[in-house]
Amino acid sequence: MFSQVLTPDQIQRIHQASLRILERTGVEVPHPDMLSRFAAAGANVDVKLQRVRIPPELVAKSLQQAGKSFTLYGRDVRKAARFGQGARNYNSIAGEANWVDSIGGPRRFTTLDDVATAARFADALENINIAGAMSDPHELPVAARCVDVMVAMLKNTTKPIQFWYHDRASARYLNEIMIAVRGSEQAATAQPLCYPFFEPISPLRFPFNGIDLLYETARLNLPVPIGPMAQMGLSAPMSAAGTMAVENAEILAGICITQLVRPGMPVCYGGICHAFDMRTTQMIFSGPEQAVFGVGMTQMGKHYGLPVYINVGLTDSKRPDAQAGLEAGVTLAMGAAAGADIFGHMGICGVDQATSLDILTLQNEVIAYVERVLRQPDLSDAALGLEALEELGPGGMFIDHEHTATRYRDELWFPALLDRDYYQAWKDHGAPSTEDRCRARKEQILAEHRPEPIDPALGKALDAIAAAAKRELAG
Repeated sequence: MFSQVLTPDQIQRIHQASLRILERTGVEVPHPDMLSRFAAAGANVDVKLQRVRIPPELVAKSLQQAGKSFTLYGRDVRKAARFGQGARNYNSIAGEANWVDSIGGPRRFTTLDDVATAARFADALENINIAGAMSDPHELPVAARCVDVMVAMLKNTTKPIQFWYHDRASARYLNEIMIAVRGSEQAATAQPLCYPFFEPISPLRFPFNGIDLLYETARLNLPVPIGPMAQMGLSAPMSAAGTMAVENAEILAGICITQLVRPGMPVCYGGICHAFDMRTTQMIFSGPEQAVFGVGMTQMGKHYGLPVYINVGLTDSKRPDAQAGLEAGVTLAMGAAAGADIFGHMGICGVDQATSLDILTLQNEVIAYVERVLRQPDLSDAALGLEALEELGPGGMFIDHEHTATRYRDELWFPALLDRDYYQAWKDHGAPSTEDRCRARKEQILAEHRPEPIDPALGKALDAIAAAAKRELAG
């Protein structure tokens, strides 16, 4: 299946507009060494203004050099997320400042215990194949926070992981953790556990730490998703086309940066632009504009031959209700049909308002539904059932035929949360809502699921690395 919103001519139109933005307007790069590398590569660099104007030739060269497929591996290397290889991947959010324990209840700052809970919860969800920290622990010093987060995650999931990198100094310790898990630097390079999310600041700016830490992650040649969040009407022009052109320009500039750090570094095209709501004055996570952006940016990324990350499957709702199902389902179905590689970040309560395991539970069900829609139908002789039809003839019933008995478990999708009961049966069970079922399933997972334990010796080694990071980075 495939969906599209842009014609080939329109893709070229946005591409050319992005090249014009990069060559005439340029981008802000507050990093002295990267400015020097841009200048050496033929860009027009204004050191005083930290402005880089990038010629089309450098963009084309960087696109050609960039790695276009990669795989993330969990602590258990059988748990993998494949990019640029025709697979679809789903991750829970890398981290939020707030956590909601009970839908509709108060928010609180997240903690390291929440990281462990989030990793363990994602470990149990069959449709989430990259576990996100879902938390940015408030009680930990920022300088070493990501090191503790990574260790907590590795102890609580065997899947690939995602969390927020902080800076170059802490990235050195994260490299050491990956080397300890894999047993050697060569193995850590061949089987990356995670990736650093590189986020330009729209419009057309890059953060120093975001650039600087790539010099360290390049040691293991970690893949880099480049995901600005241009907002239509706020940090980008008030049109879908103008917003996609700015977003695309920022991603192309980010690709140039990665290739100037290390040629061949794998990248993921993060087309995660959004619209800005002029009534509420906040970003829109899942309006119809987001479905358009998801499909359009997937087309742009695939035009360059890159794996694509889009923000679909999210919701503006603060509870797992009808709005959440509508928004997550429609946007995810369109983005997945367009051919993107990863969708996220799942588990956000509203527009970056907090983390919610209840909403993540609903999204896990939505993913299963969409994946079933996108499954290719079986057209084998056995599936067509022509012999059974000839045997039964006109008016024959398949309900008790062997063809049905042998195939229904594979041909039918059976939901874990959605309601299909008769009315009386539903009423006899307390007339539960979708929200009720999400809460019950969440509580069941938290009570029952235990991840595969980490090797005690490895756990001690990771704790020692985290302790060293605290001593050096956090005083």
